Amino acid sequence: MSQVQKAMGDIYRLTDEIVTLAESIPEEELRWKPADDAWSVMEVLCHVEEITPYWLREIQAVVQAPGSEWGRNHLHEGRLAAVAKADQRSLSDIREGILDTKKEVERILGSMTEEDLAIESPSKNPRWGTKPMSFVVDHLLVEHLDTHLGQIKRIREQYSALKEKR
Repeated sequence: MSQVQKAMGDIYRLTDEIVTLAESIPEEELRWKPADDAWSVMEVLCHVEEITPYWLREIQAVVQAPGSEWGRNHLHEGRLAAVAKADQRSLSDIREGILDTKKEVERILGSMTEEDLAIESPSKNPRWGTKPMSFVVDHLLVEHLDTHLGQIKRIREQYSALKEKR
């Protein structure tokens, strides 16, 4: 199995796990925030819907123009806007959007070669420096989705613990 195929399988699996977990969460719990400065499950889901297409487009841009800068920081407008709109979104809408990202994975990542993923370019974020596109796939797509799956599970645990205290 190629690196591209493995990454695609991991992204599909994590996307499906996130959606399946979200579908089991009652509306009140979806929108509950564990702290003022923490995200609700719904906000995490809106971010998940936004990150996959964002990082795929960044990889695609570097493959088309090797050496061009890629990336963003936590204050990126698109990232913040996606999360800010969480209260206006329904779970069914977000679910559909997240599942639709799999088509982007197929279209963009599915067209990549191992050589494409070996292309190195500098990040706009000095934290990352110059990295191959395989780093973006592994860290900013696959690991990122896995981290948010874990975050959703932690929020659920916090919600349950709070409900048990009452």
